[in-house]
Amino acid sequence: MTEEQLPAHRHTPATAPAQRASHDDREQVAEQLREAAGNGLLDLAELDERLAIALTAKTHAELVPLTADLAGAVDLRPEEPLVLETRAGAIQQVGHWAVPRLISAISDKGSIVIDFTDATCRHREVTLEVDVRKGSIDILVPLGWSVTTHGAKVDRGMVQNKATVAPAPGSPVLQLTGVIDRGSVEIRYPTPLRRWWKRRQQRAV
Repeated sequence: MTEEQLPAHRHTPATAPAQRASHDDREQVAEQLREAAGNGLLDLAELDERLAIALTAKTHAELVPLTADLAGAVDLRPEEPLVLETRAGAIQQVGHWAVPRLISAISDKGSIVIDFTDATCRHREVTLEVDVRKGSIDILVPLGWSVTTHGAKVDRGMVQNKATVAPAPGSPVLQLTGVIDRGSVEIRYPTPLRRWWKRRQQRAV
């Protein structure tokens, strides 16, 4: 792909920040290119050319031009982390929500529920940083997700990972990091009844 062939967005600083590209970023752009080719927006030669750049890109500035002339271009602007903090109360992050790459959960004496069941996650890896003193954090993940807890430091608290079914290929990986002092963190799947109800709702759509 030559300079003349690239969309004008390439030279616009606001849309081409010199930020390092992650594996997630490269895969998102590559997937959009494949979909564009399937819809007839790109021919095979253009697809191969753009994929070669996407899969070796090191910065967002290299990725942005590849989809700038396609409908629904991937937004590569830096995400704001989700911060959940309670001293003695209760917080529930549930229902339909967009999962950022980084979540920070701080519980002093309160409780936090983070439910990924109905959330939209476009990242392959999500980091959940916890700081639990005397409180608790309850985490619900869909079947198929992978959860790692080796990044968490447990002092006098407890971490229970009940989400141990073999992960589905390509599903998100939730990485638990941080410190659990005298509190607790539990990771589990939604109840069978809730999973049945969700499947029923999906069939009704």
